[in-house]
Amino acid sequence: MKIVLLGAPGAGKGTQAQKLVADYHVAHISTGDLLRAAVKAQSALGIKAKEYMDAGQLVPDDLVIGLVKERLAQDDAQIGFILDGFPRNTAQATVLDAELAQMGIELDGALLVDVASDVIVKRLSSRRTCRSCGYTAGPEATVCPRCEGEMYQRDDDKPETIAKRLDTYDKQTAPLIEYYGGKGILIKVDGDRPVDDVYVDVKKELGL
Repeated sequence: MKIVLLGAPGAGKGTQAQKLVADYHVAHISTGDLLRAAVKAQSALGIKAKEYMDAGQLVPDDLVIGLVKERLAQDDAQIGFILDGFPRNTAQATVLDAELAQMGIELDGALLVDVASDVIVKRLSSRRTCRSCGYTAGPEATVCPRCEGEMYQRDDDKPETIAKRLDTYDKQTAPLIEYYGGKGILIKVDGDRPVDDVYVDVKKELGL
């Protein structure tokens, strides 16, 4: 299983990735996590990336690709991998394809967890997050069931912020759907259903 994970913020793609990792032990490669880990470890790429992050700039594609290539070389990624958060646009997808080809790796598919924008706004704006451990739950949770920390609404989960995030997704990332569709490897599942129902379809479409 070597796939790229697609979907708007709040579509539930991260949840599906966690289930696939738990069941099939593939590597979940989140570029956000890679960047944070590289900065913390003060690796050569991490030091370079931190300069851009501290300046409030986007980390250049070549640095992100470098981190992804390093991660793909690790043992667990030999079983399979899920790329989450990269590529973010068609230019990055083209570079990724070239790098993967050099490594002798071919993607099995691009999995799109598809959810309508109005559903995402409603879903995310009702979400609450624990200040202490990051656990997420619905609006009824005032105390974290995991650590008893305070539950609050992140700025990212306010309706006006969600609308901006979705607009950015539509302009930059949504064209990836057409890109991977054109390559014949796009896999689409309806994400507006219970998590386990979505997961049944994900496994079916991936041939698992």
